[in-house]
Order: sequence, then C-alpha cells, then structure tokens
Amino acid sequence: MSQTLKETNNQLKNLYKQDFYQWIQTTVKNIRNQDLTFIDWENLLAELEDLGNEQKHQLENRLIVLFEHLLKLTYWHQERNYNSRGWKGTIIEQRKQIKKLLKRNPSLKPYLLEIFDEAYQDARDITVVKTGLEPKIFPVDIAFTTEQALDENWLPEEME
Repeated sequence: MSQTLKETNNQLKNLYKQDFYQWIQTTVKNIRNQDLTFIDWENLLAELEDLGNEQKHQLENRLIVLFEHLLKLTYWHQERNYNSRGWKGTIIEQRKQIKKLLKRNPSLKPYLLEIFDEAYQDARDITVVKTGLEPKIFPVDIAFTTEQALDENWLPEEME
C-alpha cells in the first residue's frame, strides 16, 4: 500500500470520528464514482450492520408499545373512560407503522415472530409500572395471536 493510500485511509477513519456527516458524503461520492480504493470499509460495514439492527430495534419497540396499549385498554378499568381513545389511537398508529416497516423489510417477518412473546413480557412489565396495578391482573401468557395484534379491526375484549 502506498503511503498516500495509507494516509488517505487513515484520514477517512479520522473523518468518521470527527465529522460523521462529511464521512458519509465522502463515502457516497467515492462509491458513486466507483472509486473503491478510498473507502473506509471497516466503518462502512459497521454502519450497514447498524442500519439493519435499527430496523429490528424499531420493530421491537413498536411491538412493545402496541402490546402496552392493548393491555391498558383491556385491563386498566379505572382509566378506560378517560384514556381509551388515546390508547386506541396509539394502537392504530403502531399497527400501521409495523405494517409499513414489514412491507419495506419483509425479511423482518420471522424476527417479529421470534420476538413476539418477549416483547409481550416487556410490555407487561412496563404496563405494571405505568399503571401501578398488580402484576397478576395482566396475563403472563399472551392472550392474542400475531394476526390479532396486527389486525387493524381487532381489539381485545375488555376484561372485568
């Protein structure tokens, strides 16, 4: 590797740390020009992996919020009259965003199934804290299917 190439690659690595936006612009320009010699491959690969992880993280977060509001709607009787419209709005929003995310990233569908139960448990824990209700009020095992959770026309029956 020539000294110039080595110096340039070191400059790119430093640019990544010092000015991320400029690093992106430089990397995009070099790829567009098919100048693959001056690419900070290590950081580029890390960023691409992070993009994939962000999609998974977004799906998981939206699923947890969806479950949290389904649980509130179903079991938090004292607040239902005051908050059900807001909860239903959040349920609709999360369902739509999850569907859009899966439409843009169909390969995430198996991941949705993989995290479904864990996301429910996380939502259950969060809902217990936010509502101040006893944990036993909320079922340990999820009481609805994946299809029901994502169905825009389905809402759980209100439990007394």
